[in-house]
Amino acid sequence: MKYFLSLGSNVRNKKENLRRALFLLKKEGAKILRASSLYKTQPVDFYCQPWFLNQVVEIEADCSPHALLDLIKQIEEKMKRQPTVQNGPRRIDIDILLAEKTIIQTKKLIIPHPRMEIRNFVLVPLMEIAPEIMHPLLKEKIRDLWKKSQDCSIVKRIQQTTDYEWENSSKDKRQDY
Repeated sequence: MKYFLSLGSNVRNKKENLRRALFLLKKEGAKILRASSLYKTQPVDFYCQPWFLNQVVEIEADCSPHALLDLIKQIEEKMKRQPTVQNGPRRIDIDILLAEKTIIQTKKLIIPHPRMEIRNFVLVPLMEIAPEIMHPLLKEKIRDLWKKSQDCSIVKRIQQTTDYEWENSSKDKRQDY
């Protein structure tokens, strides 16, 4: 199944945290199909914290959305994500945005991700790699959702991600996570 994931970090080496998360996803069998540029983004809801580095990736994984969520939680734990205040600082945050046309609404998992259509830190990188993808509930393209977004938070592209960067993220030497 194909998925779109949002990755974010605003603690320590943010770029390394995103790269490490991609490495761990690949190590567990996820195939990275597309990756957005890296974006520096203004915090939303909880403003007194460092700015984030965000990215959206499209992956293919031979697992259910619930199994992918379990894998994501394991990766966040392995990377020592510490619980803080809601929407507070974090070393890594990985969210499932979309799972093809799947709609899931359980206590544990909601797909499409709630509020993705009103969050520029999700819409801008997603629009970069998949502007024509339809939101399965709203029946609108990502490009159109971004145009309608009233989110005024700053989202600035800081580095275009090359295929080389994420294809070769498996050359990981660090074992201290």
